[in-house]
Amino acid sequence: MRSLSVSKPWGLDEIKVVEAPDPVPGHREVLVRMRAVSLNYRDLLMVSGMYGRMPATTGAITPFSDGCGIVEAVGPGVTRLQPGDRVATMFFQDWISGSPTLAKLSSSLGSPIPGAGRELAVFSQEGLSKVPDFLTDQQAATLPCAALTAWRALFEDADLRPGDTVALQGTGGVSIFGLQFAHAAGLRTVITSSSDEKLARAKAMGADHLANYRTDPEWSKAVRAATGGVGADLIIEVGGGGTIEQSMKAIRIGGHVAIVGVVAGPGSGFNTAALIGNSARLQGVSVGSRDMFEAMCRLIELHRIEPVVDKVFPWTEAKAAFAAMRGGEHFGKIVLEF
Repeated sequence: MRSLSVSKPWGLDEIKVVEAPDPVPGHREVLVRMRAVSLNYRDLLMVSGMYGRMPATTGAITPFSDGCGIVEAVGPGVTRLQPGDRVATMFFQDWISGSPTLAKLSSSLGSPIPGAGRELAVFSQEGLSKVPDFLTDQQAATLPCAALTAWRALFEDADLRPGDTVALQGTGGVSIFGLQFAHAAGLRTVITSSSDEKLARAKAMGADHLANYRTDPEWSKAVRAATGGVGADLIIEVGGGGTIEQSMKAIRIGGHVAIVGVVAGPGSGFNTAALIGNSARLQGVSVGSRDMFEAMCRLIELHRIEPVVDKVFPWTEAKAAFAAMRGGEHFGKIVLEF
């Protein structure tokens, strides 16, 4: 079989397609023939050698946490799955339920566990879950990280009620899933982008209020205006240090800011007085458990929510796909197809 491989000195030019032996499932393991994988910003950091949890080794990594495939064979002791089942890979292979722990968060695909960027892969049966039948392979491949991160921020960590306001930064994978889930749950949404064209697409998907942060960097004012001066109940913060200052101006007193990314860079120093002044809560969100994933899939099935796949590349053209991500060309998700 063939596999993607990246090693030092890292970078897009170091992504290679290599030959590898066909894997064989062991006890309680499942062999999956991959159909599609989707890109996350974490993957771009990883292949660039900038990911904080990179292994302390000079060896190569197999990238990608998010994939969809078909079970081809099962090893002894497998009870959850059978050949022919269509499954998604769980971002954290050992986080089945409950609260996160160091052990659970140390089981992520791509690093330290070889990822889904290969034609055939063996996973623990616990690290896979069936996906809704109506989704395509490309759509199902987008669920494990971006969709689950949005789900957890909205429904596991925040205390929201229908009619509450969610502010979403940008139109990447997490934010577009957040828009779809919030709309299905009866939440009011405010979404930001640097592109009026992307904002129009978000409006067509149900966004209630729009803010172009390129023409108006003080996008917190748009959130305040949309909420009668009160502020958002939840902000899904994907920018990190580059946007947290605006988030603190946009959140209501006692509101919840879910920190899910750092795509806007380090930014300026954080003013802790703003956090004290409005009694807001900041919480880091690192994807979620398999139980959360399966709850999310029930909502997706019920509301027939279709993930937005904006660009598709052959899996052997991962470099071009990452270049598209780095250029911010996408709306929703970028997928590689086997």
